[in-house]
Amino acid sequence: MERRSFLKKAAFAGTVIGLSDSIIASTVQIRSSAKIALKEDAVVLFQGDSITDAGRDRKVSTPNTSPMMGMGYVMLAAGALLERYAEQRPVIINKGVSGDKVYQLNDRWNEECINLKPNVLSILVGVNDFWHTKSGGYKGTAKTYETDYRALLLRTKEALPEVKLIIGEPFAVTGVKAVDDTWFPAFDEYRKIARNLAEEFNAVFIPYQTVFDEAKKRAAASYWTHDGVHASLAGAQLMAKAWMQAFI
Repeated sequence: MERRSFLKKAAFAGTVIGLSDSIIASTVQIRSSAKIALKEDAVVLFQGDSITDAGRDRKVSTPNTSPMMGMGYVMLAAGALLERYAEQRPVIINKGVSGDKVYQLNDRWNEECINLKPNVLSILVGVNDFWHTKSGGYKGTAKTYETDYRALLLRTKEALPEVKLIIGEPFAVTGVKAVDDTWFPAFDEYRKIARNLAEEFNAVFIPYQTVFDEAKKRAAASYWTHDGVHASLAGAQLMAKAWMQAFI
């Protein structure tokens, strides 16, 4: 499902107001053994679907530039990482593609992951693996998602044994347009699979669902996301702060 035009119009709606750093830190519990110490000239690659894509200019191949980062959480996280670790000179690349499911990441993995030789690989994928069974005629199941995702991670670690992994939890915020009660409890299985795979591969796990659930105590769900899946600017700030907890 193509949503780039929607993202370009909506990505900057709203006002940034993130959870405080202390609340984010308490919400995002990361095993110290999995946290990442960024090395000099490290290549940091973001992969995923439209939440990561966020309207990026796919014709731009220059790392660390706004057009490559898009207009979502990746841009905010990349800016924070570049500022915090300026001495390490990180190289940040965004290769998210709107509409992707895990098998579609697999189809482009050699060119858009393995060949880039990332030192840190951040993946957020899964919402389309469920959503498209409801609206796009996709026949995959939670088991399909698990099998495909594990195979992708095994393939990655075989080619890049030293890569540090960050796995984002697929999330859905109820009561906003696309997401209603019929998503649950089925969608929870996809969240559980992502968490279990993070443990299996000693990856940093970013619990985005918890981040948004906590944020709803402060403002309505529609403040943080446009449709229950795509973050507003405020929601993107939440995601970026949570993502930054992956690093020492």
